[in-house]
Amino acid sequence: MSGPDSFSGPTGIGQVAVPVRDVDRAIRFYEKTLGLRLLFRAPPGLAFFDCGGVRLMLSRPEGEGAPERAGIIYYSVPNLAGAHAALTARGVRFVHPPHLVARMPDHELWLADFLDSEDNLLALMCEVRHSPRGG
Repeated sequence: MSGPDSFSGPTGIGQVAVPVRDVDRAIRFYEKTLGLRLLFRAPPGLAFFDCGGVRLMLSRPEGEGAPERAGIIYYSVPNLAGAHAALTARGVRFVHPPHLVARMPDHELWLADFLDSEDNLLALMCEVRHSPRGG
């Protein structure tokens, strides 16, 4: 094992935990509504999904001080308008429709905020690249 001075920082996100009140209801939302792939369930009430190589863990808050709400997870989508329309048709409750957040030199950042089955705030994000100028 290397010493503490050899640590150069995290290499990526391995897992994100999302607290939920009703694991079965949340599984239906993340699998059927959002379309994430359920990897496995584990006792006493855990569910794990794959989201582009990052594992998402759903679990009931346990113990004093356990968070009851998640931070915001931003899901990347290639077509924000299409994703917004499809999820709206599936009953997803959007807090904000797709909207421009920032213009960068090479792209625009668009977001749409929504709530999951447990009222956790989530968002869809899309980076729209500028078209090359000219022909």
